[in-house]
Amino acid sequence: MTQVITHDNNEAAALAVESQELEALPAIRRVEWALEKFGDKIAMTSSFGAQSAVLLHMATQLRPRLPVILVDTGYLFTETYKFVDELKERLNLNLRVYRNPLSPAWQEARWGKLWKDGVEGIERYNDMNKVEPMNRALGELGLDAVISGVRRQQSSTRENFPVLATQKGRVRIHPIVDWTDMDIGMYLTEHGLPYHPLWDDGYVSIGDWHTSQRLTDGMSPEDTRFFGLKRECGLNEELDFVI
Repeated sequence: MTQVITHDNNEAAALAVESQELEALPAIRRVEWALEKFGDKIAMTSSFGAQSAVLLHMATQLRPRLPVILVDTGYLFTETYKFVDELKERLNLNLRVYRNPLSPAWQEARWGKLWKDGVEGIERYNDMNKVEPMNRALGELGLDAVISGVRRQQSSTRENFPVLATQKGRVRIHPIVDWTDMDIGMYLTEHGLPYHPLWDDGYVSIGDWHTSQRLTDGMSPEDTRFFGLKRECGLNEELDFVI
């Protein structure tokens, strides 16, 4: 759920003003602002999905040792793990990987394949394997803010995302939120960066292998995740838009 909150205190009012000012700036300036404002209390999250190389490159060019948080469910595509290794070496990423303490096999032994149990099962699976590890990462790293590569064009659930939001008491910065697919392609080409290897195989949204599908005729990009039952995995939910 996304909530809009009005700036009824000084902190929220200042954040609202900064968000409006950042809307008029290019992505690189937004990243610079975030790094300067939050110092060593900021990190970046990445799913290492189809177009993740853009923001990984942009942010680490400005701060090479910026922590990059990856939540590993244990069910990522083989191609995703290889993509992580490729970008980690190529960009010299300060990668921090977090997982649920229980292995995938142990989880299946206890609860079966939760992602097959409708929306309730999918949400329980996501809470265990994505939300909990991410919350732990943010806490252990002592972060006040995170940079995320979400974009408005990706889905209807993100079409109103601002440059700045808050989530569970932390600031979220979305530097490329207003970028189009063309913007992404131009940046990748200009800097010689790769798409995820499954992009050319028809995958436009790449998460776990068991809940990601190729885009085929008659489908929207949102239909390619979680059997069309939902779009978000929990990591981009419960945002507060400050106005």
